[in-house]
Amino acid sequence: MRFRIAGLAWLLFLPLVAFGQNTATLNGTLVDPSGASVAAAEVVATPLAGGDIVRTQSDASGHFTLTLAAGRYRVSVTHASFARIEQEFAFAAGETREWNSRLVLERLAATVVVSAQAEPVTAESVATPVSVMTRADMDRRQANSLAPLLATLPGFAVARYGREGSVTSLFLNGGNSNFTKVLVDGAPLNEPGGAFDAALLTLDNVEKIEVVRGAESALFGSDAMTGVVQIFTSRGTTHRPLVELLAEGGKFATARGATRVSGLAGRFDYSLAAGRFDTDGQGPNDSFRNTTLSGNLGWRFSETNTLRLSLRSNTSDAGVPGQTLLAPPDLNEHNALRNFTASLAWDFQSGAHWRHRLLATESYIRQLFDDPTSDFCSPDPPFVCDFPFAVRNQYNRAGFGAQSSYVSSGGGITFGYQNEIENGFFSGVHGRRNNRAGYIEARRQIRRLSLSAGARAEANASFGVRVVPRAGAAYALRLGGDAFGATRLRFSYGAGIKEPSLVQSFAQDACYPGNPGLRPERSHAFNAGVEQMLAGDRLRVSADWFHNRFRDMVSFAFGQYPGAPPPPATCAFGYGSFFNTDLARARGANIGLEAKPARWLRVTGNYSYVDSRVLQSPNAFDPALVPGNRLLRRPVHSGYLTFDGSVQKLAVSLAGSFVGERTDSDFLGFGLTRNPGYARVDFAASYELRRGVRAFGRVENLLDKQYQEALGYPALRRNYRLGMKFLFGGE
Repeated sequence: MRFRIAGLAWLLFLPLVAFGQNTATLNGTLVDPSGASVAAAEVVATPLAGGDIVRTQSDASGHFTLTLAAGRYRVSVTHASFARIEQEFAFAAGETREWNSRLVLERLAATVVVSAQAEPVTAESVATPVSVMTRADMDRRQANSLAPLLATLPGFAVARYGREGSVTSLFLNGGNSNFTKVLVDGAPLNEPGGAFDAALLTLDNVEKIEVVRGAESALFGSDAMTGVVQIFTSRGTTHRPLVELLAEGGKFATARGATRVSGLAGRFDYSLAAGRFDTDGQGPNDSFRNTTLSGNLGWRFSETNTLRLSLRSNTSDAGVPGQTLLAPPDLNEHNALRNFTASLAWDFQSGAHWRHRLLATESYIRQLFDDPTSDFCSPDPPFVCDFPFAVRNQYNRAGFGAQSSYVSSGGGITFGYQNEIENGFFSGVHGRRNNRAGYIEARRQIRRLSLSAGARAEANASFGVRVVPRAGAAYALRLGGDAFGATRLRFSYGAGIKEPSLVQSFAQDACYPGNPGLRPERSHAFNAGVEQMLAGDRLRVSADWFHNRFRDMVSFAFGQYPGAPPPPATCAFGYGSFFNTDLARARGANIGLEAKPARWLRVTGNYSYVDSRVLQSPNAFDPALVPGNRLLRRPVHSGYLTFDGSVQKLAVSLAGSFVGERTDSDFLGFGLTRNPGYARVDFAASYELRRGVRAFGRVENLLDKQYQEALGYPALRRNYRLGMKFLFGGE
């Protein structure tokens, strides 16, 4: 009897032994850059000769095990916050292999913030208020340019001086339009001295946008007085090339076409895109033509050693009819612009804890503003006239940066150096600055508390050496896991600086020269906020308070400055220059809401309160700029609410926004100093006709409201666009 039982057990065990002899095992442990375990990463083995795909996940200790049939496989590791890695293996029957990997945070992930600290971090540990917009967000809203998209975020006010292609200014948390630094893959888009025109920046080949609120000069140097906007372009992610084609058209003879090709070829990834936008506008001389070319190319030497080149070109021509609500349209004025940026980044590691980044950037801006003839001139006060002119400007910023970080499970420290050469050609004048900077940032993680502090020493050719500090803390008051959810608190302080513009420093007009003795404009920014998750993480509510104070703001005044030569007798209309005279402040709150009341519905909204004041402006030349007034074109109240629904193949988005009354000026002498508020509703929908083919449409200003983002410049009335999008290839 015992012999029969033993024999039966052996017969049952024999197939298992045979199976073990015919299979292979892959074990491994996954850790993050600090060495901490990475749980819930998906590990996938795909047979190269065809067959069943095998999947598993890493456990709480970061360990995973795959049991595979003998053969060749491509094994990949993916996680929402980390860059995908993969490697090919050939397994023999009965073989056991080990693959341990140190994952790198994915810069394009929605859960990772790149611009808030020297090293990428997860969104939960950031001390400063941050907004992240992904490609999915852009597609839901069918946005094709930057400025209208940023207008949906808390703290932003947008002033467009007309319709499509008109000069567009961005105001963040009450700061001036040149107080926010804007970058594409690390290359700055601002002119030297801070000016940035958002009119022609499209979203072609853009994958992610980060907005960091607060003074960020400790990390980004000049221009980052009230925040940073960083744009990240797309990368190829599929072994089979993916081709995207888009075409749309609509009211005002509007047409848009775009194409993108992306993919992976071994260690090489690529994403190349081109786009064209044309419209005749809604009035005379209101046309706009814009062309975008973009490329992102990467080479992976290893999982921790990559080289990446990003190139982007925007070329446009726009008619400028002017303030047609207050004066006749200008039939000849045009703005022709070209912006080009390039960045080359090398990211690599030396050892388990040291990470390095070398970054070279180039930014080129070419402008032509011209009006060849005079179309009108009123003989009555205030004598509004159209004067012919032609202005050509060229600006160039070339920079190099080196950064090294030591990262451990308890925090890290970063040392960095930057060198930038600025050139400008304007009105026959060449201005040049060589700027250098060194910075340090330390980070510490103590259980639920994340601390960061740093400082930058900026050596600027115009104003000398200035040191700007920054510090912040984020604390997880509750970890969640129940209906009430997690509670996170944050606080940050930063000092900001902005160099004078090249015109303010180097202009050589005999009557209106530049002032080489200008000091930098300065800001002090405090932020405090709370974020609460509710309803099983289906509802997120955030509130951030901010207080910004701006000093040494530059204004133009008639009269001499110390050390200047006496004015020539030929200055019949006066003599003047630029001075650090003005003082202002802006304080308020940004409140955000994100909810998923149903699987098919997503609701997002925000409200901003900005209490700004002009405190000192001795050289004010307009009633809107005198002390006591609110800062120009910054509403006290503004908000945005959108409903995004998706049912099977249909996706719908309904968005509403309101902008309160603003201090403004016609600057023509009519004495108008208030711009009334307005509300606007937009609607977008798309339908998947079949796999890879989607029809879409959008109606802007659905209720046909008449309003002005800047006084005297009418915004577009109700307009619509319809189009098709095709996808070929990919995975």
